[in-house]
Amino acid sequence: MADQIVRALCLSGGIRVIACSTGLLSREICLLQQTSATASIALARGLAGGALMGALLKGNQRIALKFEGNGPLRKMIIEADSDGAVRGCVGNPLADLAVTDGKWNVAGLVGKAGFLTVSKDLGVGGQPYQGVVQLVSSEIGEDLAYYLTDSEQTPSAVGLGATLSGDGLISACGGFLVQVLPKADDSELDQIMARIEDLPSLTALLKEGGAERIVRELFGDIPYTVLESHDIFFRCGCSREKVERALLTLGGTELQDMNSKDGGAEVTCEFCRKTYRLESTDLDALIALASDQAGC
Repeated sequence: MADQIVRALCLSGGIRVIACSTGLLSREICLLQQTSATASIALARGLAGGALMGALLKGNQRIALKFEGNGPLRKMIIEADSDGAVRGCVGNPLADLAVTDGKWNVAGLVGKAGFLTVSKDLGVGGQPYQGVVQLVSSEIGEDLAYYLTDSEQTPSAVGLGATLSGDGLISACGGFLVQVLPKADDSELDQIMARIEDLPSLTALLKEGGAERIVRELFGDIPYTVLESHDIFFRCGCSREKVERALLTLGGTELQDMNSKDGGAEVTCEFCRKTYRLESTDLDALIALASDQAGC
């Protein structure tokens, strides 16, 4: 069964719930990144959070999340497109910490001092947006909820869960995003908050019935309608053309130095780990183009 995102709204129009299942996506990306056990849990939570944030986008929009803390993971970058494509990487995939009191030490791995940066590409005609907040817990979900409440002024609750199978790979992953809209009914909000407090294990719910099972559990007796559901999947946006454009920003002098020392260049995509090889003649062409641009 494919990973999915489900968007739902209570019939009174005041509470929005988005839930996702991202087990397959997380397993694939953690394998690409060759992450340790704790780094796999952190990255899986980040991917689920990115999928939820991506579900708030429209058209051809894109969002990027960067978690940068003082822990051994160093950084985590998640990107999501409005069509359900998600990708992610970490700064130090081999970083690992022992389980503490039966819980994954994601906060220690990320580091409790740091920042969450959210960047949005709003597509043609839209102005790029960037917001920065301090990490409040480094547990990923709470940091995303704080960003949405503080920077976007939409009171939110985020829950993320991931678990490993016996082979050390992600076996289940997903989460939910609950947002309070202007027309929210106080009694319904109280019910939702109580259900969040008593919510069973997210990974158990996902194994029972995927993202829709989480939505049903959160709403309980509150009438709601499913607005949309669609697949979530891994897609990397890298290409040789993008690599060449990135190298071009280095300038002719640095490219010439690179060519003289290495006789070409190798660039590995941090998301999909694909390596692009540019020969000496390829760099010569970029050097000539950089020279032409400098002369304009």
